[in-house]
Amino acid sequence: MEPINNQLRKVMDSQTFQERYEQMKREILENKGVQQFLADNDQEVNKDMVDRGLGKLYEYTGQKHDCDECVSVAKCQNALKGFVPILSIIRDSIEVEYTPCQQKRMEDERRQAASMISSMHMPKDVLRATIKDLMIDDHSRVNIANRAADFVREFKETGELPHKGFYLYGEFGVGKSFVLGAIANELATLQIKSVVVFVPEFLREMKGSIQDQSLQEKIDFVKKAPVLMLDDLGAETLSSWTRDEILGTIFHYRMAEQLPTFITSNLGYDELEDHLAYNQKGDRDMLKASRIMERIKAVTTPIRMSGQNRRDQK
Repeated sequence: MEPINNQLRKVMDSQTFQERYEQMKREILENKGVQQFLADNDQEVNKDMVDRGLGKLYEYTGQKHDCDECVSVAKCQNALKGFVPILSIIRDSIEVEYTPCQQKRMEDERRQAASMISSMHMPKDVLRATIKDLMIDDHSRVNIANRAADFVREFKETGELPHKGFYLYGEFGVGKSFVLGAIANELATLQIKSVVVFVPEFLREMKGSIQDQSLQEKIDFVKKAPVLMLDDLGAETLSSWTRDEILGTIFHYRMAEQLPTFITSNLGYDELEDHLAYNQKGDRDMLKASRIMERIKAVTTPIRMSGQNRRDQK
């Protein structure tokens, strides 16, 4: 029986094999990416290196390099999904390395941005909102969109967050919560973490946290957030404890540390102060309500929001 090496040598020496090999080599060397690589490294690359590296060059040409038509990493056609090949020279040899493609970088950035937003009991559409999604159908919404863009722009230009957020107040369904989500997402793209909290549910949770001894940890998490967003303040039923020990503590800390705070409410400043004055027993304490309002005013700028009810349009 003839040794396998002899059989392989005959195949490789045959005219048909040589023709196919030379044709494949020409196709590889005519590839635009390969030509650019050889041109960029013409001082290092020689014929022997190309012959030895033909397999690597072939691997390079067999992968997708343009992600413009790719809709997602999951549908990537490359061997390593989400990665594109680049040619390099390592120890006098041509090698193929893989780097994340544009689509993968975009998807990774989105996931990272989402991880920058800690949410407690917030609707999904709010968490996906962007400033571009804000409905500009009313002069107050135009103002809000401009003010939100200015807030983000100030951080981009200075590297520092403005000390004051917004106190957005108005009727039900005009999109106040949506604005919070839009600003949070814009900040997330700049690696600024926001904590977005639905106040009524948050305060109920704080009561339950006494038993599992996680109360202080949760309060610290909220009060120390780089950007805090409190949704629907004034819709909760207050006790003296939730007013003074939870809300009072949070606002005092954020005022002292000059941390931006965003609040939505159906109540204006004066109405909210009246709401804060009463506890669930009906007892009235205007002094404590006034103290909390001073802190709220120190960390927010009031903006009235009007327009069509978004909920009626769904």
